[in-house]
Amino acid sequence: MIEPTDAKLDNLHIGQKIEFTEVISESMVEKFAKLSGDYNPHHMDESYAEKTKFKKRICHGMLLASLFSRLTGMYLPGKGSLFFSQSLNFISPAFIDDKVTVEGEIVKISRSTGMVTIKTIIKKENNIRLITGDAKVIIQESDLASR
Repeated sequence: MIEPTDAKLDNLHIGQKIEFTEVISESMVEKFAKLSGDYNPHHMDESYAEKTKFKKRICHGMLLASLFSRLTGMYLPGKGSLFFSQSLNFISPAFIDDKVTVEGEIVKISRSTGMVTIKTIIKKENNIRLITGDAKVIIQESDLASR
């Protein structure tokens, strides 16, 4: 298991990477549907989903994308950072019981503004990309120093 880190600009460099894995469970899909109010039959109704091109229920894309919050808020850059923006390209679906890998790589650091740009990817077995994008995250070190 990866240990959470505190976001500090001095500890970051271009090319720095982190990744973690998560298994998409039935419980996660149900909890996300309740939280978001998205009960689309693609996600929740097995008999409906069997008639789609995917042939089974798919995970909510935004449930997958929410894993980028853990990536940036806990690991890279870490605790104390805040999302500024996140682009999302939904490429392939994930299904219940899929093991996904969430990856981040720092591609730009602005020390004057505290803005860090991270290339973000979620993929599953056989290197199948599910979501790609870029996160822009702000580190306000003065906030961390005051704790």
